[in-house]
Amino acid sequence: MALRGAEVKVGEIHEQVLVEDLTRTQIVQYAGASGDYNPLHTDVVYARDAAGYPGVFAHGMLAMGMTARAVTDLVGDGRLTRYGVRFKSQVWPGDRLTARVTVAGLREADGVSLVDLDVVTVNARGEEVIAGYATARVD
Repeated sequence: MALRGAEVKVGEIHEQVLVEDLTRTQIVQYAGASGDYNPLHTDVVYARDAAGYPGVFAHGMLAMGMTARAVTDLVGDGRLTRYGVRFKSQVWPGDRLTARVTVAGLREADGVSLVDLDVVTVNARGEEVIAGYATARVD
């Protein structure tokens, strides 16, 4: 279903839980899907002993992709025209991630109705792990 411009208001917030309890298995599955086998994401001993982290952590692009799903769930398939994020904090196994998509504006460009969105994903502690923006076509 496509988002309708007449049905959204600037300032409106949509929240979606992306994952309740991110597992190491999910992180390793993403490594396989992406081809990014950096040992910081897959090897606890390396991440802890060689790199000084408490353990492995998720790929930034995994969190970005989960966040993008929340955006496309809101705006509909084939509607997204722009999407970008900053990685603000690491995502650890066991994290609960929630995306918050806020309607920042409605506009028209070249005869196309658009919605601009602010996008933030937070962990269970309320720390931002992703912050970004998106633009999508609306009916």
